Amino acid sequence: MIWSELQANPKQLQSDETIESESQALRWREDFPILHTQVHGKPLIYLDNAATTQKPLNVIEVESNYYRSDNANVHRGIHTLSQRATDAFEATRVKVQHLINATSPNEIIFVRGTTEAINLVAQSYGRTRFKAGDEIIISIMEHHSNIVPWQMLCEQTGASLRIISINDAGELDLDAYERMIGSHTKLVAVTHVSNALGTINPVKTIIELAHAHQIPVLLDGAQAIAHIPVDMQMLDCDFYAFSGHKLYGPTGVGVLYGKAALLNAMPPYQGGGDMIRSVSFEGTTYNTLPYKFEAGTPNIAGVVALGAAIDYVTNIGFNTLIAHEHALLNYATLLVDDIPDLHIIGNAREKTGILSFTLDGIHPHDIGTILDRQGIAIRTGHHCTMPLMENFGISATARASFALYNTKGDVDKLVTAIHQVREVFGE
Repeated sequence: MIWSELQANPKQLQSDETIESESQALRWREDFPILHTQVHGKPLIYLDNAATTQKPLNVIEVESNYYRSDNANVHRGIHTLSQRATDAFEATRVKVQHLINATSPNEIIFVRGTTEAINLVAQSYGRTRFKAGDEIIISIMEHHSNIVPWQMLCEQTGASLRIISINDAGELDLDAYERMIGSHTKLVAVTHVSNALGTINPVKTIIELAHAHQIPVLLDGAQAIAHIPVDMQMLDCDFYAFSGHKLYGPTGVGVLYGKAALLNAMPPYQGGGDMIRSVSFEGTTYNTLPYKFEAGTPNIAGVVALGAAIDYVTNIGFNTLIAHEHALLNYATLLVDDIPDLHIIGNAREKTGILSFTLDGIHPHDIGTILDRQGIAIRTGHHCTMPLMENFGISATARASFALYNTKGDVDKLVTAIHQVREVFGE
């Protein structure tokens, strides 16, 4: 059953708001130049948004215009271009503060992305505090970026990892988590939203349980930041990490939020220019927050463009985004449920717009290859969650992930192409 048939069936039609959401998406699509391109002679259907989102024209132009008219290094010059670049750079820091409701812009550290943010905390916070016998709690659904840095830290310090299990729907076992917390627990690091399943974890509860034992919590927010509201003062987490390229912004720029008291007590992650106040051969005095953690020339153009991406998303509003993406997920789930031998991996009660699936007897890479010939971009593989795949007894999934510019027409074409995959393999 396709969208046009749902419209003809009042029992299947969700609401007038759903129709309005579809018309809004068609308007938003006009802001994204790449969506007007073709792949293999077919209009591009981009459903790989969990890997990276596409960029609206305004974000592209802001980054380009920075190089055309404002290019200069920040914080180090009194000339006009340097002052303009610094103003634009620091304006984005304030936008990030408001986006996540941090207490101060000084709690916003610019990094290359979520991966660097987590490594920064592991090496700057963890390496100076952890020792043999200490424990770090993570979950089985973590992205490799929230596994490997902690494994490296354990090798360096003698600490060990404890792993929160999940149920068949892809939801964390909170009872098991609570039992893990003890006197040896020194940090909890979990994903806010699973990149492979779409599961929205109950992070408020996770944080409260940890804080009851004075244990800090880091949240990997890479998959959450563009799809649900994120509020540091409400969540009360100690660290939060996300990447700009998943928020309709450029690659190579991201954010680490940290509570000021923790950041002030942590040593610098890297040494170099701008993270110092004075340098002599007898010793160095480090800069104040946030600059203590921003050594060297940053990705200035990327940060400025990230500010434009934040403006774009906040002007639309998260309530609108959530309603649209939720409608897409429900619609896609309804349609694929009718496909024989298709299995959805991850059926949590609370999900964002991620649909991971397998087809019996057909490798996900073959699914992705055939869909690509139809102009449909999905992600196939283990999604940097190999322990999670092993937990489900599979090596990979095909993953369609939705964004604000996707439509029910995109879902129809996805489902039609999946049927074609089955025909190719004689199913």
